[in-house]
Amino acid sequence: MTFDKTASAGYLANHMARLFAHGLQQRIQPLGLAPAQFMTLLELWDADGLTQKQLRDRLDVEQATMANTLRRMERDGLIVRRPHPDDGRAQQAWLTPAARALRAAATDAARDQNARALADLTEAEAAAFLDLMRRVIRTLRAAEDGEPPPDPA
Repeated sequence: MTFDKTASAGYLANHMARLFAHGLQQRIQPLGLAPAQFMTLLELWDADGLTQKQLRDRLDVEQATMANTLRRMERDGLIVRRPHPDDGRAQQAWLTPAARALRAAATDAARDQNARALADLTEAEAAAFLDLMRRVIRTLRAAEDGEPPPDPA
């Protein structure tokens, strides 16, 4: 029995994610950003002062990956880390003025990449596609938490 990668949701999602990431990287590289930094900035632009654990949970990344991303962001002058006032073991990541100044250009670049990726879809198809992706993500997160799959009805 052969494996048909063109009928595999996992293979296609991974392939699409790599293409999205490459396109985004090309668009944000002139801003001095890497994709992992951009994803972290998206969270901090919405809620500045998050801890490494909070960022890790929101982005579904490994501890070491998040630690390395924050270290690079601190080195690049995008964040400063300060001790959490209620948890002596944790540090909060705070945006610098340089990171705040990148918001418009970086989110415009992401919008451009999304528009390019969805250009062959109608508005209704794009909305349905995004909805389906959100549902799959919810299902996979529930599975990781040991919850039964949702009823598709």
